[in-house]
Amino acid sequence: MLEHAELLLRILADVLPAIPAEGAYLFAETEPNQESVFAAAKELLDRWRAERVLISDCRPKSGYVGATAYRRAMIECGIPAGAIEEVLMEPTEILHTRIEAEAVVRFARARGYERLLVTSVPFHQERAFMTVVTAALQEYPSLKIYSYPGAPQPWDEVVTHSQGQLRGTRAELIAEEQNRIEKYTAQGDLAPRARILEYLRTRD
Repeated sequence: MLEHAELLLRILADVLPAIPAEGAYLFAETEPNQESVFAAAKELLDRWRAERVLISDCRPKSGYVGATAYRRAMIECGIPAGAIEEVLMEPTEILHTRIEAEAVVRFARARGYERLLVTSVPFHQERAFMTVVTAALQEYPSLKIYSYPGAPQPWDEVVTHSQGQLRGTRAELIAEEQNRIEKYTAQGDLAPRARILEYLRTRD
């Protein structure tokens, strides 16, 4: 239990590198949640903690509004168009956390990234970060991955999540996310929490 608490706290309050990361990946959120990651991205750019922000190149699917609409909404939130870069994920029938994680790690490896920031809505941040670290340990273990959660949003607001299939308050979705972490860890699709915590303890 203490190990779980330490991991969660370190993910939600990670210490960013002194040198700006080459990129910050924004997970493909449903429309009610996307402003959370946009706010985080703008702050990262304004504070020069990331050189650019990365998004999925997918068309509208699985609750994601698609790269074109995502980019347009980001620009409306004050993110410079030139700072947005798309990560190749098409063609894919659906879009989910593991597809995004594996794609962004391949993207980072192909470009020789040393540091990558991961941003999702707070209730999804733990699983999102764990999934990217899992992919990196398998494909690009020298990549240093940092957690930067999206901005808080009302916890009692009813929203959609998880390919647009889940609906509930953001507070209710916390339990759903924890269930998925347990399920995917048992299946071997997600590194155990102890391994992710070991990664964080030795990353820097």
